[in-house]
Amino acid sequence: MAGKEYPVYGEIDGPIVMIGFGSIGRGTLPLIERHFKYDKDRLVVIDPRADNEEILKKHGVKFIQSGVTKENYKDLLTPLLTEGPGRGFCVNLSVDTSSLDLIKLCRELGVLYIDTVVEPWLGFYFDKSADNASRTNYALRETVRQEKLKNPGGPTAVSTCGANPGMVSWFVKKALVDLANEFSIAFEEPAQDDRQGWAELMAKAGVKGIHIAERDTQRTKHPKPMNVFWNTWSAEGFISEGLQPSELGWGTHETWRPDNAKDHKDGCKAAIYLEQPGANTRVRTWCPTPGPQYGFLVTHNESISIADFFTLKDDSGNVVFRPTCHYAYHPANDAVLSLHEMFGNGGNQQPKLHVLDEDELEDGIDELGVLLYGHQKNAYWYGSRLSVEETREIAPYQNATGLQVTSAVLAGMVWALENPEAGIVEADEMDYKRCLDVQMPYLGPVEGHYTDWTPLEGRPGLFPEDIDESDPWQFRNVLVR
Repeated sequence: MAGKEYPVYGEIDGPIVMIGFGSIGRGTLPLIERHFKYDKDRLVVIDPRADNEEILKKHGVKFIQSGVTKENYKDLLTPLLTEGPGRGFCVNLSVDTSSLDLIKLCRELGVLYIDTVVEPWLGFYFDKSADNASRTNYALRETVRQEKLKNPGGPTAVSTCGANPGMVSWFVKKALVDLANEFSIAFEEPAQDDRQGWAELMAKAGVKGIHIAERDTQRTKHPKPMNVFWNTWSAEGFISEGLQPSELGWGTHETWRPDNAKDHKDGCKAAIYLEQPGANTRVRTWCPTPGPQYGFLVTHNESISIADFFTLKDDSGNVVFRPTCHYAYHPANDAVLSLHEMFGNGGNQQPKLHVLDEDELEDGIDELGVLLYGHQKNAYWYGSRLSVEETREIAPYQNATGLQVTSAVLAGMVWALENPEAGIVEADEMDYKRCLDVQMPYLGPVEGHYTDWTPLEGRPGLFPEDIDESDPWQFRNVLVR
């Protein structure tokens, strides 16, 4: 890394305010330093904890130790985001801060904005007085979606742009183009935000659905102790989303639904949710390294946004095509054990939460991609197979999981600078080629793999099962029951 020349993608001529300096903020900072011109005196990091203050001191970055709350966010952020000339940039990498309120503030101030998740204010995820429909990512996404409809255009706010959600939406478009070329489909690639064109192409390719299929094989040097939640990215974030209802975009090819599946009454209606936590819901899926595997059907914004983006309607507004889409996540083994302990203890999280840094890991990769299935070649996985060993060589302060996220934040920031008046956008609406061009140097091997595996395979056959043998890719066969 030392002495290497990095491309400078643009100039941020106003202040930069980073909210949150956990594992993702820590890894994003050096990428900002490498790839943008900016006024270092107007870069500030805000975080309620000072765990990584030494890194900020090393880089000469101003630090404010404070939580960003519903009560103080306007008074705290407004002077920082408007200090001096130029257009500011808010990089929100925090938890328990309302993405919607921060988006509104930034756009009122004429400031660019990016985050990795539609985050609520503190208390939302564990509100026992709220029904499950209101605790979904669908409901959170709809608040941002309605704000976009009410106030189109204006300063760019990139919503939910990390590895997933974020990068995986760019992978879906790239994988779909690969399939269309493989199947010799005559097509002109649609514009980046042409939902109708992209949905028509996916329907022509015969894709029934998409797994965001991930396997994290990063191993620690020492065993996990009891009563500690270990993860390779935000432990708070994983616990929060893991205890939300399991959610998935619901495809038009599905003929069966779980008994506890629920519809949403309002909004885009591209998704359903299950009356059970995502991190305690298992599905059958496939990744190149392990082959067939179990994953957790944890809710994520991309499960809804991808299904929504690729929805095809007829002239009367009736849905004629939509892919099923959901996360199928096998985290690092220590995170699986942490979940097992937590759910075994009534869903009460451990007293200590810890993100494993690059120095605590022995080896392994985070294999994160998209599995497009149900077409004439059965299934096609396209994604990143980044190792922790390579991560150490190309970027500091992060493991392989972190770098897949931080490099997507970088790509989203570049796109926002180049498209500063695009309004509120999701990764599905952005130029996937440009974003991947920025991100690829940080993703390790990025590969496409076909597989003949289906969810009907690998069953022991010792017990009766409620399956649909006529269509292997029914969710009925994917869900572990």
